[in-house]
Amino acid sequence: MTKDLVKKIKMIYERNPYSKTILRQIHSIASDIHSRESIESIKIMNFCGTHEWTISYYGIRSLVPKTIDLIAGPGCPVCITPGGYVDELIKLSFEDYTILTYGDAYKLPSTRSSKIRSLADARSLGGNVIVVYSFIDALRIARENPRNKYVFFAIGFETTMPSTAEPLYKGIVPKNLLILSAYRYTPPIMKYLLEVERDVKIHGIIAPGHVSSIIGARAWSFLPEKYHIPTIVSGFEPIDVLISILLILKQISLRISRLVNEYKRVVRDEGNLYAKNIMAKVYDVREAYWRGIGIVPESGGFLKEKYKEYDAFYQLGLKETGTFDDIMPGCKCSEVVLGKAKPIDCPLFMKACTPEKPYGPCMVSIEGTCRIWAETIPIITSGNE
Repeated sequence: MTKDLVKKIKMIYERNPYSKTILRQIHSIASDIHSRESIESIKIMNFCGTHEWTISYYGIRSLVPKTIDLIAGPGCPVCITPGGYVDELIKLSFEDYTILTYGDAYKLPSTRSSKIRSLADARSLGGNVIVVYSFIDALRIARENPRNKYVFFAIGFETTMPSTAEPLYKGIVPKNLLILSAYRYTPPIMKYLLEVERDVKIHGIIAPGHVSSIIGARAWSFLPEKYHIPTIVSGFEPIDVLISILLILKQISLRISRLVNEYKRVVRDEGNLYAKNIMAKVYDVREAYWRGIGIVPESGGFLKEKYKEYDAFYQLGLKETGTFDDIMPGCKCSEVVLGKAKPIDCPLFMKACTPEKPYGPCMVSIEGTCRIWAETIPIITSGNE
């Protein structure tokens, strides 16, 4: 994309009466905060990778005042999935099992000690790996091939957890399909970020819309109540994001901290009660390792003992990983995930690490911040000039 395209995108906002009004207010309140408070840079973190895509693709950083720093957070489930899981699945792909994985995880790097870098490389060397679109695809493949043995690589946050939980709960998963659950819960990582990573200063949070459609807007109430951070559950249209930024600025200006559900057309305060109930019956909540970050309390979704016949950890004797051997040398992905660095701060960005040949996990998934920036870099750099 060229700077001319950036100008056209900005023109769309400027000509839209709603966005024009919102942007005018954003600039006015941000200026007032800057002159009145001792805040040089208003740091607003967006949790979800899709929000980061909207912000980057539509050039929102180039529209808001330079005193507002829009930071990407830990909203990419592939980016934080342990490399040790990939190691185990690579080994299984050369034995009697076929690995079923999402396309996002296909090129996810293994640990540094592994001789094979990813499931994609394993497949090129003869490993049995199939890319699926959903768990429904995995069910279909396993049913159609009852003599084969499969392992489904279950990656995701609360948004995708019900799609695996419901078939298990209803007893319709074939016996030849095991599940390696790499599922992670999102509120615990925000608690970890604010309590452990104390050098990360955040003035406002744009909470994830997709996740919140499952767990509910109320799940984020601890952010304003305990940590006094204005929090907006946001939709994904550019207008949604601009409104969310404005609502955060208004709270900062008034020196209050509230939870606001901007995405009411999709998200309920209590969430999806049916999905939450199914998840509670299928998954045990335990501490879990987040790649490049560490062990996060009560953040992992693992199959309950009732479903151990489908549990790859139990059936294959696999262990939950807790090693930092999956941090790639020179890669700043973990810092990007925690909001400590931007992709352009990494010396490997768009050099040794590109979307075509990802080196670190943040360049693999379409929700990874580095991948998003790589694909929208002209807009981002124009916004930082």
